[in-house]
Amino acid sequence: MHYKKVKHLLSAKNGMNIYRGCQHNCIYCDSRSNCYQMNHSFTDIEVKENALELLNQELMNKRCPLMVSTGAMCDPYTQIEGQIQYTKKALEIILKHKCGIAIQTKSVMILRDIELYKAINKQARVVIQMTLTTYDDYLCSLIEPNVAVTSERISVLKKFHEEGIETIVWLSPFLPFINDTKENVLGLLNACKEAHVSGILFFGIGVTLRQGNREYFYERLDHSFPGLKKKYKETYGLNYEVISPQQEVLSKIVYDFCKQHQICCSNEEIWKDLKDIKLNKAYHQISLFD
Repeated sequence: MHYKKVKHLLSAKNGMNIYRGCQHNCIYCDSRSNCYQMNHSFTDIEVKENALELLNQELMNKRCPLMVSTGAMCDPYTQIEGQIQYTKKALEIILKHKCGIAIQTKSVMILRDIELYKAINKQARVVIQMTLTTYDDYLCSLIEPNVAVTSERISVLKKFHEEGIETIVWLSPFLPFINDTKENVLGLLNACKEAHVSGILFFGIGVTLRQGNREYFYERLDHSFPGLKKKYKETYGLNYEVISPQQEVLSKIVYDFCKQHQICCSNEEIWKDLKDIKLNKAYHQISLFD
């Protein structure tokens, strides 16, 4: 871990990343890609030292209330959050300014702050976004080794639903020849239904690989799935989009399931909805279809 002062925190669309890097070590992580110009080891977390001061000042200068989003690049509940609690302190600032929060994570550490989320949700809006890739916990532990397994994440989703807080699942990525199976997809979809998620962000059956994350991905294939690297290289070469042979069949299963169970699966509708602060309005599942 190391600290760095920055000039700005919030993006033009009110996104923030307090940390750069991650300790989850998911084998497919796109944030490892060279294009993001991370000039330090990916697991040596860079902490934006003045992030909290910037967040407070920038929210003061903006037309509030608004939705702040975090977790798109680096998990806000990476392991060091348990020590320095920058994410928790950021939530306290968001609460003070009566703003909302859309947060994406794979960690059960988010439950530590559930009272803060409940308080924010009472005056603005909270959207908990959880990434799910692999229904089987053992296989999940190979793909996403240093983070909560799927059954634990599903429990988190259920807990937030019980507290009246909206939940959304990122259903991705699906790694060809590993978790791109009908059994895996249906297991995840049924878990989403049982957890009463309001929406599923779905990007097809595949993964993206580019310089930086491709090398790490192949290294981990050698470690956990011996022989599979050769099949990837023969099938996909240096392709950025690595699409599963099961893309058409499994995508249809996802869309049909969501339609049957009234779960929004339109990325466009969900993105649009996430920008809506919905002040003083309890979220209800049908809102994504209004």
